[in-house]
Amino acid sequence: MENSNQLDSLDRRILRALQADASLNGTALAEAVDSSPASCWRRVRSLEERGILQGTVRLVDRRAVNRDVDVMCSLRLKSHGEQDAEAFERFVAVQDNILECYTVSGEWDYLLRIVAADIRDYEAFLMRTLLRHPSVATASSQFALSRVKYSTAVPV
Repeated sequence: MENSNQLDSLDRRILRALQADASLNGTALAEAVDSSPASCWRRVRSLEERGILQGTVRLVDRRAVNRDVDVMCSLRLKSHGEQDAEAFERFVAVQDNILECYTVSGEWDYLLRIVAADIRDYEAFLMRTLLRHPSVATASSQFALSRVKYSTAVPV
């Protein structure tokens, strides 16, 4: 059986180019990956249909929109029941300041990446919202002092 997500060198060049600059139009993308516009367009459509390429976004500088504090928050639920986890994950989905949420192994259940305007803003969210959720037992916060590396590009 053929792997539907098998990538050839042109697919990989297209993915790298679009991860670097999603605003490339068909002609510019074709030039960047050394392909014809028609072939490149077919490849992009195929990558989308196969679920390899997903939505197009523009990245926002968090500091430019007053979200200067970047927090990694480890969190433990009160129980590991399915209903508690589902309720917590529904809660997370609607919290705009929670940018990422992962279930993790080890002593914690979740790892959250949260942005806030300042320490007081984060404290208010932590104390008045996050820790008051009925599924949450405890949390531990680590504040990023500086960003050494940040990338959204997946190696292909």
